[in-house]
Amino acid sequence: MQPSRRKHLFTGALLAAMAVAAQAQPAPGAAPAPNGRHDPARMAERVNKHLADLKQKLQLTPTQEPAWTSFSNAMQPAAGAPRPDRQALANLSTPDRLDQMRALRNQRNAEMDRRADATKAFYAQLSAEQKKTFDAETARLFQGRGGHGGRHHG
Repeated sequence: MQPSRRKHLFTGALLAAMAVAAQAQPAPGAAPAPNGRHDPARMAERVNKHLADLKQKLQLTPTQEPAWTSFSNAMQPAAGAPRPDRQALANLSTPDRLDQMRALRNQRNAEMDRRADATKAFYAQLSAEQKKTFDAETARLFQGRGGHGGRHHG
């Protein structure tokens, strides 16, 4: 086979493979996975279940209850925090898109800071044995997930 013809066949096969792969991708703005991963109600349900399990394992004293309440309230998913509209972002100019992405990052960082502060305040109220339990339970959330709690960005 001539090198030029081989090159054209290879290019055609590559383009066909890319077209098949593109067809297999979900459409932009497609509904979230049916497992409810991005459903706020299901997320809150999962958080509350984890918190209830943790509270039971910690065996808190009555004097620790106010700290627990503050901690568990801070761990609730942010209400009304919509996911960014990919199409709207795509329609922005690059500088505007970068500014919007920075604003979203700043919101997420502020939420993380609020949760970290609440966790540290609660942790300070725990006994040495409770701290061991807390450390083991929270470390378990990251095992086998690449340290990201199973979240997929993209």
